[in-house]
Amino acid sequence: MPQIDFYVLPTADPAARVEFACKLSEKAWRLGHRIYLHCQNAEQREALDARLWTFKGEAFVPHGLAEDDSQAPIALGLGDAPVAHCDLLINLDLAVPAFFERFARVAELVVEDPAIRQAARESFRFYRERGYPPQDHRLPRL
Repeated sequence: MPQIDFYVLPTADPAARVEFACKLSEKAWRLGHRIYLHCQNAEQREALDARLWTFKGEAFVPHGLAEDDSQAPIALGLGDAPVAHCDLLINLDLAVPAFFERFARVAELVVEDPAIRQAARESFRFYRERGYPPQDHRLPRL
């Protein structure tokens, strides 16, 4: 049964989800995990790919597109996750992916944007109704 974590960011800016996804991916990768970043659309995936190259100047975070590089420890995709990436699912889509149960952990990233918050409420309810006890992590303002 996956551990479900909702990270609530103290901003309404949807781009903050991409920034936090980079930080969370780097941390999980350094701990030896394989990560799948499930993107909402191609534009978001391109932004995430670009940001992973630059968000931390002194560090390289190895990643690749799911369909091109199944060996990268961090895979970015729009559809089903590569089988090798089953440690952490970072969901940037607004819906719960059908394959979420294959992962040990699922991270849902939430900002104060009304559409994203509403989608997160529905996802929270979805997990809870299926017996998964989602955890809520409210991050402090910086």
